[in-house]
Amino acid sequence: MKKVTNLLASALVAAAILFGTSAKAQTTPATSPNPNPWRLGFGIEGGIPTGDAHPSSGFELGGSARLQYDVTSSVSLMLTSGYTNFFIKDAYRLPGESKNLGIVPAKLGVKWFFVPSLYVAGEAGAGFETITNGNTKLILSPALGWANRHWDVGVNYTNYSGQSDNFGSVGLRLAYGFGL
Repeated sequence: MKKVTNLLASALVAAAILFGTSAKAQTTPATSPNPNPWRLGFGIEGGIPTGDAHPSSGFELGGSARLQYDVTSSVSLMLTSGYTNFFIKDAYRLPGESKNLGIVPAKLGVKWFFVPSLYVAGEAGAGFETITNGNTKLILSPALGWANRHWDVGVNYTNYSGQSDNFGSVGLRLAYGFGL
């Protein structure tokens, strides 16, 4: 079952990347209608672990791909996936286990530009742990950010919960986007 779930997450990421053939950056100009509302962005993310992960991990680092559809000039729908790595301290590593905890997220979300270039966003989805017998976590992630035609910088909190193990991270995402 775990392999099927991981395969499904991989297929969603591949579909999102292949679907985007004419996206714009991370936001649309509020002054003119957008003839092509699709955008694709690639980002790097870093953060400080919180919750149950705080004692065992010093930081997390990852990359993401985000497919975005601009519903209006101020509201966008998002599909985000990628890979996040929590770097585990030596004292907390289990024998025979990977050095780190990897998570593959698959999230859907909404981005709202309350003034031009400034937004609040919220995403929800599933996170698939890549360790042996890894669990699937519920992901909830609010964000606040700034975006222009190509760049998107956002601060977020990501919460991973499930299987009596709840942790998260406070992070920063820097992304470059373009129209499809």
